[in-house]
Amino acid sequence: MPQLTNVLDQPVVYQLWQAPFVAAKLRPFVRNNDLTDVRRVLDVGCGPGTNSSVFSHTEYLGLDMNPRYIEIARQRHRGDFQVADVREYQSSTGDLYDCIFINSFLHHIDDENTTSILQNMHSLLSDDGHINILELVMPETASIGRWLARHDRGDFARSVERWHDIFQTQFEPVIFEPYNVGLAGVTLWNMVYFKGRPRTP
Repeated sequence: MPQLTNVLDQPVVYQLWQAPFVAAKLRPFVRNNDLTDVRRVLDVGCGPGTNSSVFSHTEYLGLDMNPRYIEIARQRHRGDFQVADVREYQSSTGDLYDCIFINSFLHHIDDENTTSILQNMHSLLSDDGHINILELVMPETASIGRWLARHDRGDFARSVERWHDIFQTQFEPVIFEPYNVGLAGVTLWNMVYFKGRPRTP
């Protein structure tokens, strides 16, 4: 086990290990949204831009604090990519987004900064828009999924209940769906999908 952990700590190896499961992780988002209706997407913590292919028909903006990720994204993917602190980002043109997308990002972020990020999303989400969050869950009992979550590069995988509390405090829930991603009937990752809309006063 320790040897595998050391190998997965290598970013390139980790990305190759994750690659076969990308579509499965996106499954509840794709199932619960008519993507042809999406007009403008804000991808928060976009990394090297791999999510952008899902939104090839839209006006797309990916944000990340890591300049290297943004450089790679600009070289490999279509869309607009900017280096930005997503806790404070504001559009210079006042653009609002009908789809804010956060994929496997917040489990790298502590509670205080997660709250700051989600609070800032209120000012960027259109009145008819939704925030869509896919996140890693820390299972309560011993399992392969718990071991993988504990050895993920993100230090803040949370329980289903904790994710629910964080999300619904900031947005009105539309969908909250725990799900599993695995191989040959074996669960490798426990995940949760949240779709929320702006809270009405």
